[in-house]
Amino acid sequence: METHQAKRVEIIIEAPLEGRLTDALNKAGVTGYTVLPVKGGSGRSGRWSRSGQVSQGSGMVAVVCLIKPERLDSLLDAAFAVVEPHIGVVSITDAEVLRAERF
Repeated sequence: METHQAKRVEIIIEAPLEGRLTDALNKAGVTGYTVLPVKGGSGRSGRWSRSGQVSQGSGMVAVVCLIKPERLDSLLDAAFAVVEPHIGVVSITDAEVLRAERF
């Protein structure tokens, strides 16, 4: 089966910024992404968990995108404008996809 090169971009950001990030991605021409809840983790500020929190507002989400490599720079510019002044991580990995026309 034939595969096609893509980039997988994962953005971990504070849940209240999800709408701002997805709006920026849409304006940058990103046609698809998946938003996942993040249950907890550990970073520069130590361990944290969503457990016991009263609202989702202080949690984190992961926004995952698969895109054609030539569209990476516009996605990163849009994402970084939202993430840079806040808590967040952006990672990029190489991926192989089927049905390249969907990306």
